Amino acid sequence: MNIKNAQQEVDNWIKEHGVRYFNELTNMAQLTEEVGEVARIIARRYGEQSEKESDKNKDLGEELADVVFVVLCLANQTGVDLQAAFDKKMDLKSRRDHDRHHNNQKLK
Repeated sequence: MNIKNAQQEVDNWIKEHGVRYFNELTNMAQLTEEVGEVARIIARRYGEQSEKESDKNKDLGEELADVVFVVLCLANQTGVDLQAAFDKKMDLKSRRDHDRHHNNQKLK
């Protein structure tokens, strides 16, 4: 599935199962909350913090999908074609950063 299709699928879900989109500020708060949940898993599972027993069953993929869902909501409600924006960003990064990381001594 491409991003454009994902945006449409989220919009269809909102129309069929939701009442409406939360406003942009509420969705921004939701996004922050979801990113925090991803950060908690990463910090404890892959970082130096110990993982609590209650966190061991948390699904990183599910939490990342929550982040993507809210990002797609924000794109839909603000009129952003996220596929076009992503394609443009990848083109920019490919041209700008083509040799940048290969020449970074810290990454060798």
